[in-house]
Amino acid sequence: MNDDVRGRPGDEPGASTDVSLVRLRLDICYDGTDFAGWAFQPGQRTVAGEVFTALSALFGQPEGLTVAGRTDAGVHATGQVAHVDVPAAAWARYRDRPLWRLRGILPPDVRITAITEVSSEFNARFSALSRRYVYRVADTVWGVNPLRRLDTVAWPRPVDLDVMNAAATVLVGEHDFAAFCKRREGATTVRALRTVRWDRDADGIARATVVADAFCHSMVRSLVGAMLAVGEGRRDAAWLAALLTRGERSGEVLVAPANGLTLVEVEFPADPSAWAERQLETRRMRTLNGSTAAGQQPTA
Repeated sequence: MNDDVRGRPGDEPGASTDVSLVRLRLDICYDGTDFAGWAFQPGQRTVAGEVFTALSALFGQPEGLTVAGRTDAGVHATGQVAHVDVPAAAWARYRDRPLWRLRGILPPDVRITAITEVSSEFNARFSALSRRYVYRVADTVWGVNPLRRLDTVAWPRPVDLDVMNAAATVLVGEHDFAAFCKRREGATTVRALRTVRWDRDADGIARATVVADAFCHSMVRSLVGAMLAVGEGRRDAAWLAALLTRGERSGEVLVAPANGLTLVEVEFPADPSAWAERQLETRRMRTLNGSTAAGQQPTA
């Protein structure tokens, strides 16, 4: 999972200079099982590819398909958000029933649940305030409910949620999460983690809710893998805290399987006038001491 996202190769996520285009916000959900992730990849079936094909069938040639959080292969979404620019004439023609038309074009494992016309200052990636993910783990003796096997990981050992929640408190706040990220050239690994919480649902499934302003590549799954190691007693809270002092990816951290992860919500400023300002803030490279460097882009 990674929030560093653009649309088709060569597309820029910013507003088009063509006044004949209309910007649309897309709310999207999908079962990631049979996708090679969100992002376009030659010869691979991707969520972006299916969405772009469907939009093209309805609106002609859309531009700049940009997503809030680029999910990896096997990762799901119930609250994904993207934006795209489409010809104004085509939008005027289909704006009354676009969702009905798209349900007949899209494959059954991806749905566009809402389409909203927005100003060109809205950017699904850079205007976002936070992303919320949920990771589902079945540590029951009998395994995973067959109806939830695609979005829940069967864990071989029981885990102690109280121990995990106590240890996870050190992760909350702004830290350099390099130990949990696959580093990318020119991208920061400093993130502000707002929430890390474990609970159990009515069926006894352990759920991790993780919220941050943004995430770097593999960060959520790495955080979950590290916390599960603590929860089953293989590691302790001190080990988890020490990982935050590492300046590079740690081989001690297990990347939890992709299928347990779901992007459930992307939050944006409620006031549209704040979208542009949020973009500027997000585009600044952040360092751990709170300073920023103009002209450099963070991973998300």
